[in-house]
Amino acid sequence: MLDCIIVGSGVAGVSAGLTLKANNKSFMIFGSKNLSEKITKAELIKNYVGLSDITGQDFCKQIQAQLKDADIQIQEEKVSGVYALKEKFGVATQEGGYYESKTVILCTGVESIKLVDGETQFLGKGVSYCATCDGFLYKDKTIAVLCTSKRLEHEIEHLSGFAKKIYLIAMYKPVEVQGENIEIIRKMPIKIDGEKRVEKVVFADRELPVDGVFVLRESIAPSVLLSGLETVDGHIKTERNMQTNIQGCFSAGDCTGRPYQYAKAVGEGNIAGHSVTAYLSENK
Repeated sequence: MLDCIIVGSGVAGVSAGLTLKANNKSFMIFGSKNLSEKITKAELIKNYVGLSDITGQDFCKQIQAQLKDADIQIQEEKVSGVYALKEKFGVATQEGGYYESKTVILCTGVESIKLVDGETQFLGKGVSYCATCDGFLYKDKTIAVLCTSKRLEHEIEHLSGFAKKIYLIAMYKPVEVQGENIEIIRKMPIKIDGEKRVEKVVFADRELPVDGVFVLRESIAPSVLLSGLETVDGHIKTERNMQTNIQGCFSAGDCTGRPYQYAKAVGEGNIAGHSVTAYLSENK
């Protein structure tokens, strides 16, 4: 069993990984080998100590080189669920993987697109975050797909092979996915509604009857990812040592709250890595 699983490959997750590596702990980092869109899209980083006016892409290249030197790999699987079990955690991915560790560090970042009213209420009752897991349930049915990133278009293509009709609510540009059964909508819904299950998506000016809604984001809301996790205004609540309200679960980076700064994320990742080391020592 691993000592730790880190969810998220931004600077907080990388910092935590480097700290765990230095402390000789076994771990995995789940995310993207490109690290994060926030880094790669940054035009210029001006306030990071030791780096003067560096572009996001150059910053990313330096981090990737550092990971290579440290022999740290990024596991390119999308985490769909974290489960607090007795004295351990289970981590499931959309690709069908399942992993166990003694601790977890959540470095999921923040999404610019907030939860839609009704999204959590109908989770498992017509709302899904996993196209490959649940797409087959909607064969010849009408679904809405809220997607926030072009990187996730392959999941829309997967769904188009099952659904009769897809209303693609695209929160990114350009949209390149195509299909006779795909209709693109360029505005956010205000509500997902229904009785016992999803029945419709509500916009300011109209309602669309649907059998289900797929929400495709780069990351899942922490409170949805891990049941029982305490959050405040959408951010994970932590102690000074980055411990959450769940024993053995720590968090770092933008997901713990403002300011959304690289320096803050790196510092919190370092603290979380040291806190995991201390926790493992105390709970042998």
